[in-house]
Amino acid sequence: MTDLVEHEARPAPPPAPPASLKSRHRSEAFARRLRARHAAERRFRLAGAAAVGLAALMLVLLLGSIVSKGYSAFWEARIRLEVTLDPAEVADRNYNALLRRALYAQFPQVTDRAGKRTLNDLLSSGAPYELEAMVVKDPAIVGTTRTLWVRADDEIDQLLKGHYRRDLPEAERGLSDAKVAAADALLASAALAQGFNTTLFTAGDSREPEQAGVGGAIVGSLLTLLVTMALSVPVGVAAAVYLEEFAPKTRWTDLIEVNINNLAAVPSIIFGLLGLAVFLGFFGMPRSAPLVGGLVMALMTLPVIIIASRVALKAVPPSIREAALGIGASPLQTVLHHVLPLAMPGILTGTIIGMARALGETAPLLMIGMVAFIVDVPHGLTDSATVLPVQIYMWADSPERAFTERTSAAILILLGFLILMNGLAVILRKMFERRW
Repeated sequence: MTDLVEHEARPAPPPAPPASLKSRHRSEAFARRLRARHAAERRFRLAGAAAVGLAALMLVLLLGSIVSKGYSAFWEARIRLEVTLDPAEVADRNYNALLRRALYAQFPQVTDRAGKRTLNDLLSSGAPYELEAMVVKDPAIVGTTRTLWVRADDEIDQLLKGHYRRDLPEAERGLSDAKVAAADALLASAALAQGFNTTLFTAGDSREPEQAGVGGAIVGSLLTLLVTMALSVPVGVAAAVYLEEFAPKTRWTDLIEVNINNLAAVPSIIFGLLGLAVFLGFFGMPRSAPLVGGLVMALMTLPVIIIASRVALKAVPPSIREAALGIGASPLQTVLHHVLPLAMPGILTGTIIGMARALGETAPLLMIGMVAFIVDVPHGLTDSATVLPVQIYMWADSPERAFTERTSAAILILLGFLILMNGLAVILRKMFERRW
C-alpha cells in the first residue's frame, strides 16, 4: 500500500517534444543559424578586446612620450669651482666676480674678451644668488676657499643630456662650438656633472629655464584645494543630506535636483566667468589669489559632491532607518548617528574625486588671473599664486628646449598627485565599504 502511495505522489515526467521540433533543432538551417550567432558573439568579443587594447596602446604612447621628454628634468648640470671668498668682494656683494674668477682659473689659456664671455655663459645667471645664500647661511666661510657645485646654464644642461646634436653645423645646432669645447673640457676634468634637481620642487617660475621650478605652483594648488575643500565639502554634504533625507518631494525640490544635475555638466570656464564677474568685479577680491581660485573651484565641485553624497546616502538600506526610528531615535539622530556614518565611504570617495577634478582644472583659473608670472612661493591665501595646470600651460608656450623638458616633468608631477588622490579614494572605499 505504501509503495502504491509513493508511486502516485511522484510527479509525471515532462512530455516528450514533438517530432517536428526535434527535427527542426537537428536541421541544417538551425545549425547554420547557431553557428552564425556564435560567430557574431566571437566578433563582438574580439571588437571589445581590440577597443580595450587600442585604448591601452594610446595611453602607453601618451605616457611614454611624456616620460621620455620629462624624466631628464629631474637632473640638472652643475659646475665645480674652487671659489675664494674674498672679504672685500663679499662686502660689495660682487659674487659674480668671485665665480668668474674661479671659472677663469680652470681655463688659463683663455685671455681674450670673447673667450671669457663664452666662459661666462657656462654659468647660470642664478649662480651668484646661490653663492650669496651660502654666505648668508654661514658667514664663517668668508675669507676661505671652498669647492662649490654651482648651477650651469640651460644650454650646457641640455648639451649634457644629449638634446643637442653634435654632428650638426654650428649654425643649425643653436649652440656655439666654443661652448661645446668648454663643456667638453669641464667634462674631461670631472668639473661638470649632473645631480638631482631640487630647484624643480622648491623654486617658483623664472625666465631662465634652469632656475624655473614648480614649487610655487604646488603650494598654490594646495592652498586652492584647501579653500575648495573647506567650502564645498560641508555645504555639499549638508545639501545632500537635506535633499535625500528631509526635503519634501515637491516641484521646488524637483527643480533644485534638476539644476544640480545640470550644473555638474556645465563647462568649467563658465564658473571662471562667474568668479570674474562676482568675486573680482563685484566684491573686489584680489586677482590671482588662492582664495578666489578656491571659491571658483568650490562652485564647480559642489554639484559633483552633492550628487555623489546623495548616491551614497541612497545606498544605505531603509531597514537601518526603520530600526533606528523603531527604538525611539529622532529623524536627525537617525541620519547623524546611523545613516551618515554608513554612507561616509561613498561620500569620501566622491569628495576626493571632486578634489582631483579641481586639481586638474585650468580654464576657470585663467579667467580670474591665475596665469600671472609668479616668481615667489605664496605664503598665504591672498598672495599672488598659480597652480600646476596653469604652470604647465605657460611653460608649454615657451620656445626653449629646456622649458619643453620642464613642461613634461610638471605633467608627470601633476599625474602623480592625481594618481595618489584616486588611489586614496580606492583605499578608503575598500577599507570602509559595507556590503548589504
